[in-house]
Parts: sequence; C-alpha cells; structure tokens
Amino acid sequence: MFRKVTDRFYASPQIEVSDIAEAAQLGVRLVINNRPEGESEDQTPGPVIEQAARAAGMDYVAIPVTHAGFSETQVSAMAAALAQTQEPVLAYCRSGTRSTLLWSLAEASRGRNPQKLTALAANAGYDLSPVRAMIDMLAANAPDD
Repeated sequence: MFRKVTDRFYASPQIEVSDIAEAAQLGVRLVINNRPEGESEDQTPGPVIEQAARAAGMDYVAIPVTHAGFSETQVSAMAAALAQTQEPVLAYCRSGTRSTLLWSLAEASRGRNPQKLTALAANAGYDLSPVRAMIDMLAANAPDD
C-alpha cells in the first residue's frame, strides 16, 4: 500500500490505525496527512491517525490539500515538515497523488532537480505533469545553499 518514492519518503492512499505498525517497521517517524477532514464518509479521521502515530512514537502533521490546488502556504508547510527529520516520512491522502505532488513542490522549493523529482515520482507510479510548471518555477527560484 505504501509507495516508496525515495528512501525517506513514502506516499499512500488513506491509511488506517492498523497501518501505523507497518509504517513503524519501515522506520517512519513522521506521518503527514494531506487529506481534508470529512472529504469522504469512509475516511479515518485525522485525529484518530494522529493518536495512533503519536502512541507509536511518531510525529504527525496535517497539511490538508483540496482538489482546488496547492498554495504557497501548503508548499512551505510541507518543506518545513520534511526538513524536520532525516528519518522516513509517510504522507497520505485519498490516493497518494496529492501527497506526492505536494512533496515534489516542496522539494523543488528546496532546490531539488525537477527531472529527478519527476523520475522518482514516476518510479512510484505517480505523474507530476499537473504541477510540472510549478516545480520548474520553484526550482528555478530556490535559494542557493
């Protein structure tokens, strides 16, 4: 169910409390919820996932993304969340696509190569073409380290 995008980033469709144990086995130390609360009747509420993650010793952050698109605030929040740990991260939404798109935008804003991001996402089964122009712009404007 978890798709490995990089050694440090996994994307997933909606997770359940029982999936936290699998995430822990993978070394995940941060769970990022990219799904708005109440998006569908069958989704496990974020606070329930948060409680399970924290009980397993993981951090949790919610950065909800609707189908309206991505904001600068969301990209910045994702970049900050990814920067807070060197351990594996699991991000989820309905299908994993919004999580992967937001990951790519955050990584581009940190100066990662757009072609490499596109290849990594494709290897995990995700298509970055809906945000590729934004990725290129963010990468071009990323501060030099």
